[in-house]
Amino acid sequence: MPPPSQLAIATGAVTRLLKEEASYRKELADQEAQVKKLEESIRNGGGDGDGNAEFMLKQNKTAVEQTKAVFGPLKDRIAAAVTKLEDQISLAEEAGGSEDLENAKDVLGRARAKA
Repeated sequence: MPPPSQLAIATGAVTRLLKEEASYRKELADQEAQVKKLEESIRNGGGDGDGNAEFMLKQNKTAVEQTKAVFGPLKDRIAAAVTKLEDQISLAEEAGGSEDLENAKDVLGRARAKA
């Protein structure tokens, strides 16, 4: 089996980064829901039974901020990977195309739609 082409590698990198971003977005939504749940519990006087609801709320808010901090560098990595993929698509088109070209264009379209 021949090694993957540079086009396939660039396509895979963009795909992986888009999946990573989706995963972080889901994680952020889950964390924000947990913070909201804890805030409601504290507001209603319930707490969590062992007296550390305030601490848990602070920890969860910290986790939310740390997850949000991931998006800036991740966006930069996606932009760099998209640029590399565009270059590889151009090279593949000049060389007469390949079987990976359509898949690469599809991934590029999804990446641009997310941007």
